[in-house]
Amino acid sequence: MIEVTHQISAVQRQLGTRVLEAGVARVLTMSQSYATTPDDLWNACTNADRIKRWFLPVSGDLAVGGRYQIEGNAGGTIERCDRPKSFAATWEFGGEISWIEVSLSPEADGTTRLRLEHIAHVDDTRWAEFGPGAVGIGWDGAFMGLANHLSQGGETVDPQEAAAWMASEDGKLFMTLSSDRWREASVAAGTDAETAKTAADRCLAAYTGATP
Repeated sequence: MIEVTHQISAVQRQLGTRVLEAGVARVLTMSQSYATTPDDLWNACTNADRIKRWFLPVSGDLAVGGRYQIEGNAGGTIERCDRPKSFAATWEFGGEISWIEVSLSPEADGTTRLRLEHIAHVDDTRWAEFGPGAVGIGWDGAFMGLANHLSQGGETVDPQEAAAWMASEDGKLFMTLSSDRWREASVAAGTDAETAKTAADRCLAAYTGATP
């Protein structure tokens, strides 16, 4: 596993809003540079055989207009694809629909930056209850899984080992640091500091099974 504090620090996080037809949506943005080429990173993020090595098994038609389903997680429709630069899809889970937009861009140092935007309509009550960590901690875990996969030459990240690691002290530290960074992003976006902390504590407790 990649060292926890290194991985947390490697990710940039930001919160914002976007106006959609149905109203104003919240936008969670995160990005990280990976030591690989745009073509290889694209393949890791769009090839079903590789996705299951670092995230979860995915089935369906991974083409524009096709439906996909991530095992035990979200499904949706692929809406746009511009290989090897970007793709967009709906993210449907628990009877709700949100959207993801992923873009890849080469960096001057030879790495490739992956940028993810998760766009969702979240009412003020639920936002105050759990804050951005509700999805942010999960996406941090995915970014770490991808980092491990790429650093190990494309080897499969064993799901059982990954689950055991998340329950370990290092795993709990990872979720704690992720929660803290999303709390900071929330405050930077204008949330009252105490409100952001209360939401972050409650969200972290839901992930770790601890008492907030």
